[in-house]
Amino acid sequence: MAIDVSSQLVEVQTQLAFQEDMLNALNERVVAQDLEIRNLRRTLELLHEQMKQKNASAEDGQIHEMERPPHY
Repeated sequence: MAIDVSSQLVEVQTQLAFQEDMLNALNERVVAQDLEIRNLRRTLELLHEQMKQKNASAEDGQIHEMERPPHY
């Protein structure tokens, strides 16, 4: 009976160690994804600001009207 309990304890410890390793790996991935999302949001904000500036300058008449393509 003592051998059975001892082997079960070893099995539980092994599973716990594996789960801790998996949890750490998942945590690292979540942190990396969070950083990537923050970078993407910042890029999106910058692009949005650039579009607003271009639209504002177009309304001020600084951008020429689009020319017709040569095939028209």
